[in-house]
Amino acid sequence: MAPMSLFSRNTELPGLHGVLRDCTPAGKSSKRLREGDIAVVDAPDITRQLAQRLIEAKPVAVINLARFTTGSVPNFGPLLLLDSDILLVEGVGEDLKAGMRDGKKARVMEDGTIFHAERAIGAGTVLDRAAAEHRFTEAQQGLVDHMEAYFGNTIQFIHSEAPLLIDGVGVPDTGAEITGRKVLVASPGTGLRNQVTLLRNFIREYEPVIIGVDGAADTLVELGHAPDLIVGNPAHIGADTLRSGARVVLPAEPDGHAAGLERIQDLGIGAMTFPAATDSATDLALLLAEYHGAEMIINAGPVLDLEAMFADAPQATPAALLTRAKVGGKLVDADLIANLYTVRSGGGLAWLWAVLGILVALAAIVLIVGTGGDGSFTDNLIDTWNNIALKFQSWFN
Repeated sequence: MAPMSLFSRNTELPGLHGVLRDCTPAGKSSKRLREGDIAVVDAPDITRQLAQRLIEAKPVAVINLARFTTGSVPNFGPLLLLDSDILLVEGVGEDLKAGMRDGKKARVMEDGTIFHAERAIGAGTVLDRAAAEHRFTEAQQGLVDHMEAYFGNTIQFIHSEAPLLIDGVGVPDTGAEITGRKVLVASPGTGLRNQVTLLRNFIREYEPVIIGVDGAADTLVELGHAPDLIVGNPAHIGADTLRSGARVVLPAEPDGHAAGLERIQDLGIGAMTFPAATDSATDLALLLAEYHGAEMIINAGPVLDLEAMFADAPQATPAALLTRAKVGGKLVDADLIANLYTVRSGGGLAWLWAVLGILVALAAIVLIVGTGGDGSFTDNLIDTWNNIALKFQSWFN
């Protein structure tokens, strides 16, 4: 469920009254949403799953810091909430959170204004049934139009790039040893630094071929990982990274023109071009790794999924869809690999500590026994072992 705060209802005062309960991850309140509460969520395009969970708790109103429907997808969440006779107030914004105090009484009015005592701490727009249905219809038609255009461009890309997708025509021979190895393709994104940090044990164990895409190559170098290949426009990459010894591949237009070639020449660095109709360096890096026989390709950076396609995200191009279809089962999201190398705290570590404790105790005993007699360290150990064995024999004789 999205971060949530609560108002408990109090029917003695006008409007919807209650005690403010901060149930966000950083909040101190331990109380959950109860029947008659007013839920405050931050959920743009609120999903059906979240709406159903709210309905099960039977709140009298739901206040959304964002909009219940932004128009990018036809989501059923608002309609489900309205079917349950729940008041919906949207677009309140972050100002409400600044005025919220855990454990304090507050009320929400039918015009969408939220009060703490006599002071207004936020205001939004009440979403009624007609507006919700209109937005749903518009979003549905907009999504259909968007997907028709998307797949139309996909077909066009197939016509122009079939030789590349099928036979790898145009893929450069980088000279890097990729066949049969794991390849890490790092693309620019907000969570890239954390992803690469969590992959450090994987990188240490398997020593994958590392491909830095555009500015992600700088991030790799900053984290202590030297990329084997750099794919992207050199104008977006630091000079020290370009001089790090990695082979540089420049995305080029079908006619061979490559942006950033002048920078490469100024730095005195060798480079090769990769002509294609797509301008996505990430797509080219994935195709390069697949063509040269990578065993597994781990993609760190923004992922391509249905939500990204619906929202027309920058990485959700027709070329990206076809590239991932070409790579197929070799492609793995970096978060999944990182999860395998994440040791959970708590009971999962108890047995490790127990084994460590036993080993330390044994080492201490050996040290004490070996140095506790008049003979050498080895003689003391042998004498002690013989005494223990004779003692056990006497018990059974």
